[in-house]
Amino acid sequence: MRRYLIWINLIVLSCFYIGAGINHFWHPVAYIAIIPPYFPFHPFLVFLSGVIEIVLGVMLFFSQFRKVAVILIIMMLIAFIPVHVFMIQVGGCVTSTICIPLWLAWIRLFPLQFIFIWWAWKSYQWSKPQLPGL
Repeated sequence: MRRYLIWINLIVLSCFYIGAGINHFWHPVAYIAIIPPYFPFHPFLVFLSGVIEIVLGVMLFFSQFRKVAVILIIMMLIAFIPVHVFMIQVGGCVTSTICIPLWLAWIRLFPLQFIFIWWAWKSYQWSKPQLPGL
């Protein structure tokens, strides 16, 4: 039973990042808007982060790449922190159409971002001994 729960967790985690990556191409304007102005090349950064999320999501399925994928996911989540801080700085509203409540902007940073980091690392730890040949 534990083995199935571990697989379900990996599938959900992988689909989460693959879906997030696809969403970068589906709604690029929203992602471009939330990038702080001090970062250059907003469209390229949205494209790159979308590709990276998709690739890392796929890598989670392969045990030989899982640790690298998890480490890179954690690094990516840390790299996204300035976006969350920027959302807080602008009161949750980057444009008139892209606006979330300030309390939600805070929750996206604390604790959500750190829960995602924990979830990625724990997924690797949970899968390591139970799924050696996957």
